[in-house]
Amino acid sequence: MKLDAKIPEGPLEEKWSVYKRTAKIVNPANRKKLDVIVIGTGLAGSSVAASLGEMGYNVKSFCFQDSARRAHSVAAQGGVNAAKNYKNDGDSVYRMFMDTIKGGDFRAREGNVYRMAECSLNLIDQAVAQGVPFGREYGGYLNNRSFGGVQVSRTFYSRGQTGQQLLLGAYQALMRQVSKGTVNLAAKHELLDVVLIEGKARGVIIRNLDTGAIESHAAHAVVLATGGYGKIYFLSTLAMGCNGSAIWRAHKKGALMASPSWIQIHPTSLPQSGDYQSKLTLMSESLRNDGRIWVPLKADDTRKPNDIPEAERDYYLERRYPSFGNLAPRDIASRAAKERIDAGFGIGPLKNAVYLDFSKAIHNLGKDNIKEKYGNLFDMYYKITGYDAYQEPMMISPSAHFSMGGLWVDYELMTTIPGLFALGEANFADHGANRLGANSLLQASVDGYFIAPYTIANYLSDEVKTGKISTDHPAFQEAEEAVKKQIQQLIDINGNRTVDNYHKTLGKILYDYCGLARKEAGLLYAIEEIRKLKEDFYQNVKVPGNGSQMNAELEKAGRMADYFEIGELMCFDALTRKESCGAHFREEYQTADGEALRNDAEYQFISAWEWKGDTTEPILHKEALIFETVQPTVRSYK
Repeated sequence: MKLDAKIPEGPLEEKWSVYKRTAKIVNPANRKKLDVIVIGTGLAGSSVAASLGEMGYNVKSFCFQDSARRAHSVAAQGGVNAAKNYKNDGDSVYRMFMDTIKGGDFRAREGNVYRMAECSLNLIDQAVAQGVPFGREYGGYLNNRSFGGVQVSRTFYSRGQTGQQLLLGAYQALMRQVSKGTVNLAAKHELLDVVLIEGKARGVIIRNLDTGAIESHAAHAVVLATGGYGKIYFLSTLAMGCNGSAIWRAHKKGALMASPSWIQIHPTSLPQSGDYQSKLTLMSESLRNDGRIWVPLKADDTRKPNDIPEAERDYYLERRYPSFGNLAPRDIASRAAKERIDAGFGIGPLKNAVYLDFSKAIHNLGKDNIKEKYGNLFDMYYKITGYDAYQEPMMISPSAHFSMGGLWVDYELMTTIPGLFALGEANFADHGANRLGANSLLQASVDGYFIAPYTIANYLSDEVKTGKISTDHPAFQEAEEAVKKQIQQLIDINGNRTVDNYHKTLGKILYDYCGLARKEAGLLYAIEEIRKLKEDFYQNVKVPGNGSQMNAELEKAGRMADYFEIGELMCFDALTRKESCGAHFREEYQTADGEALRNDAEYQFISAWEWKGDTTEPILHKEALIFETVQPTVRSYK
């Protein structure tokens, strides 16, 4: 299989303009004849469904949550990036492009990354027009703050609720189209399979989570905007319902999966406090603007943080990365925290955390200033931990957070299955081996508002003469039968071990051997353990109830079955990439001072994996990364 990224010719800064000028379009009368299915109602899903509905296409939108507003974009806190240069501090589209390429350790396409930076300019105007309440200065101008891996202030924010506010803007745009009749929205519906006819995506199989009914829906194109699979680690910042099943079912139908081992471990979440937990709580990266991260200089120090003098504190990020300090990129900050914790300098009851200290900022700026910026985050911290972060440092720890890997897509955001598009975190396209903070909301928004409406129209221009797609086609019946068979298989096992128990076990295997650090022996061990665990699952999992009713355990079991396969592929991907880059840190490949050691001569490519069956190892396809504008250099934040 030859991978064609379809990057337009010409200078980098003109590629997207050239594409828009030359892309084919569909006239308004014909748009009414074309159907598009959108799975997911987060920022990417809501924005593309609203945009396509506004253009006049017939859109069906599905989400498994009980409301489209509960998609996980709502959980993003700190901000969204845009190269507006409102602070007049030297920002530009090109600087943002360079920061993002470097932040991803030169493992992303130039064309896609530059386009995201270019489209960022329009996003803020779009959001303001929708009424998103971005933070403002006293005079009314939009305010900015910094995030990790950059030296300018380009992050627009709504206190610590930016994702929620942006999602409400997209949601109201979506609901406007629902009221106009161009979008048919169905909550509590989960995708179980993608239907292909003559090699093209022509529909989906959906389970109604309220009734258990299996439904077929046909369309001329299908869009997956279903987020990432970081919940595979069980303990993560993601909501319990987040999963990777939609993209995995598409992968098993022929869509290649790119760089699945590139998972971001966020440096600032609340530490695990016991085995009873089912998730961890994100504390926004924005806190690192004013908070300073440190551990005691003495190992196993049991003193309270305020009793430890300044001279006996190790501000290790400021020490190791003086140019960026506490705003070092996430992968670097997380590994540095792990190194200190593993060396015996961790703090807290389980010695699994580090301090995030605001005392200096409160002294210099005043408590009211800090409260205005981060008040809701401080309140959340107090409600969860019982500690007042205005009076003593927060305790934070790294946690699984974001998937840089995902379905392989070309410049048009189309997978290797014609007619199947993947947007936002569901694809791999923009972040390389490490995502910079505040670029997640950006990618999801620009994919849905500004990119996919052009690229999907370009594809649909050749579908006008196709006619209505019918669910009477045998491919739909075959897919329905396969889905029902899997559901019944899971119910019939009737074992004695819960799905959550398997999920916790898998999560620990992956975090220990394919998490912040990886090595060959550990990855080989993890693959064997995952295979044993999967075999046990199909013998001993307990799924109560039946498939023809609301059944949360059945939902989890289906997702768990996919997690075993995703986890194994993650380990395969990490095993075959014999270098360290971004969030992929192979212990065998590091510099003398413990930094990632890239191997551009042999690994300057995107790994794209092809599914070949349950008992056959996946096939690796390589998309070479061509750098015409920048030349990869040693990624240093010192």
